[in-house]
Amino acid sequence: MDYTTLGRTGLKVSVAGLGCGGFSRLGLGTGKSAAEAEAVVTRALALGVTLLDTAAAYGTEAVVGRAIKTVKRDQVVLCTKALIPAGDPAAAARTVVESLENSLRQLDTDHVDVFQLHGVPPSDYERARDAIVPALLRERDKGKLRHVGVTETAPGDVEHAMLARAATDGMWDTAMVAFHMLHQNARQAVFPLTQQHRVGTLLMFAVRKIFAQPALLAETMTALAEDGAVPKDLGGRDAPLDFLIHPGGAESLTDAAYRYARHEPGVDVVLFGTGDVGHLETNIASLLRPPLPESDRRKLVDWFGALVGVGLDRPDRITKLRAKNGRRLIGAPAP
Repeated sequence: MDYTTLGRTGLKVSVAGLGCGGFSRLGLGTGKSAAEAEAVVTRALALGVTLLDTAAAYGTEAVVGRAIKTVKRDQVVLCTKALIPAGDPAAAARTVVESLENSLRQLDTDHVDVFQLHGVPPSDYERARDAIVPALLRERDKGKLRHVGVTETAPGDVEHAMLARAATDGMWDTAMVAFHMLHQNARQAVFPLTQQHRVGTLLMFAVRKIFAQPALLAETMTALAEDGAVPKDLGGRDAPLDFLIHPGGAESLTDAAYRYARHEPGVDVVLFGTGDVGHLETNIASLLRPPLPESDRRKLVDWFGALVGVGLDRPDRITKLRAKNGRRLIGAPAP
């Protein structure tokens, strides 16, 4: 395993972080048992993964809490999250603190290393910063959490407007940001700021359904080509990104996606989710491989670097793709 320091937190963390939510929720979302989900976490720990990211909304905190009993508490960096409820700011702050308390019970620990506000839209940012963070800092002073983080709501904030503000405010120790081969604008909008202000970055969405479903990828690329957002000859192909797969290059699109994200300057930890031990091992192997060949990386930047919001939504919610402002393209969710 490779390790890095998570921004100004000083925490030494694995570059591969196990995401305990997403579509699979450690397998719980696909019908697997709690024991099987625990096995995924314990295998990740055995392979050197030290950062686990869960949330109250995922329903996996209890599984994670049992699994981490196989290691010493100080050998794992435990991250969880709470959603911000609507309504009165003071009441919302109390609810978030109650969520923290419940997370500690579910995880069976006396503290979490990073407590994050979950999926904060730009419209709710000031309330999160001004009303809820002070309450969390008081809990930090009691030893219930070590660092405060924030995560964006990726499909609803494709320009990273919330994180562009949060990175400079000085109160967020970590930020969770979406970035992948077809949605790269965090390179300009987020990473220069997080690097300047030493905010640790947890990268989500490195691999999405679009890279695992050939028909969806082909349909999307054809729409992009028709709109002039990508080279025309990428349209109408069954496998438009297969130029990445060759001897000396990537072994698969998933391999390419993880390696591309892992070696982006400004990325500390790449999160991945799975409910399968075999997939876990394959994903970690990809994250530990060298960068993609420079010629392939350059194509990804040149051809897709101006796309915005592609491949973030669930495939069944994508109804059409339309170019805006030349090569700026946004994937539009269904009404």
